[in-house]
Order: sequence, then C-alpha cells, then structure tokens
Amino acid sequence: MPNEITAVTAFLIGLLGSVHCLGMCGGIVTALTFGLPATTRQSPTGMLAYLLAYNTGRITSYALAGVLAGFLGAQFYSLTGSQLAGQIGHWLAGFFMIALGFYLAGWTRVLAPLEKAGQRLWRHIEPLGKRFLPVNKPIHALGLGLVWGWLPCGLVYSALVWAMLAGDPLRGAQVMVAFGLGTLPMLLTMGAAAKWLSGLVKQNAVRRGAGVLIMVFGLVTVFAPQILHQNHAQHMHTHQH
Repeated sequence: MPNEITAVTAFLIGLLGSVHCLGMCGGIVTALTFGLPATTRQSPTGMLAYLLAYNTGRITSYALAGVLAGFLGAQFYSLTGSQLAGQIGHWLAGFFMIALGFYLAGWTRVLAPLEKAGQRLWRHIEPLGKRFLPVNKPIHALGLGLVWGWLPCGLVYSALVWAMLAGDPLRGAQVMVAFGLGTLPMLLTMGAAAKWLSGLVKQNAVRRGAGVLIMVFGLVTVFAPQILHQNHAQHMHTHQH
C-alpha cells in the first residue's frame, strides 16, 4: 500500500478515534494543569504553550513506537515476501480497524485484552511521569507527554498495525506522527472545553458514528485490494482477447 494512503488512514483513525481520548486521558490533562497558576489556566494563550509541549512529547513517543513497528514490519516483509506480507498486513489492519470501530462504539471490549497486556510495560514507565509533577514549566509538560505516549490504548495499538504495514522504520514513524496529528484537535481543546467535550463524546450517537466510520475503513482495507486485483485481471483478460 502506498505510504501516503497509509498515513492518511492513520490520520483519520486518530481524528475519528479521538472521541475515546477524553475518557482515557482526561486525568492526565488534569494533572498537567493542576500545578499551573490560576491566571495561566484561565488564559487560552497561557495554556497553549503547555498543551503544545505536552502533545509534542506524546507524538514523539508515538513516532518512536512507529520506528519499532516499522522495523518489525520490514522483518516480516523480508521473511514472507512482499506480496504475501502485504495480503496478511491488509487483513490484519482491517481486522484491527473493525475491532476498533466496535470498541469505540461501545459494542464490545474486544481490544481490552491488548490494553491489559500493555499494562505490563506501562507499570515500568508510569513512575517516570511523577518526576514531571507538578507541571509548572513547559519542559515538564513535554516530559509528561513523552511518558503519556506509552499509555496502553487500543486506539494507539490499531495505528501501530498500520505502522507495521508501512514496512519501514521511517515510514512507520511517519504513520504514527500522522495518527498523533489526527488526535490533536480533540486534545488541544480538551483543557479549555473539557466540560463541553465530555458531554459531546458521551453521547452514544457520536461514539457509534465514529465507530461505524472506522469499521467502514476496515472493510475497505480488507476488500478493496481484492476488488482491484479482480478488476485488473478482468482488464488484462479482455485486453488479451
């Protein structure tokens, strides 16, 4: 799959899936803002430097995870051959997107075991975040964001599958940066509009709508290559006759 399409898909996963972020990350944003002076918390421009530093750290960690995922994908491609690896990769990415759609819509906790497995790594990383509390300088927000980027999250794990599908460490990082940028609109406004956003994303229609859209992307990911292959084969057959 061309990397541009993979990155665009990862961005859309982040954008649509960020309705999940408020529940997962609201406590972290509270920790970020707790140590700030009241004048800073009440000023949108005063908060911007902290929110940007925070999210820069988070997306940097996503990029590092993308490098690892892309490296693993490259090894898989070299062991199985590019054509077979591509087919398996599309099925795997499509499955994760469909599962993520069900997860975001609240219809099943299918990704919960994966998040539980990630808790093992998180137990070793989480204590590092305490070194940056209270957050009273942008550099503290950057450090906390670097730690937060490794929080066990089915949404992130689904994006990492796309990073593996890229089949290259650099492209894997690009995919995860695109994913992180997709989550920015929700997370940049979270501090200033947390109450309004909380009410919005708790509405079943919003969560289910986002979930269904991601499931559609998953189905397209699985079946589009087969349809294109069949159309190409038919075109070649017609051309030969």
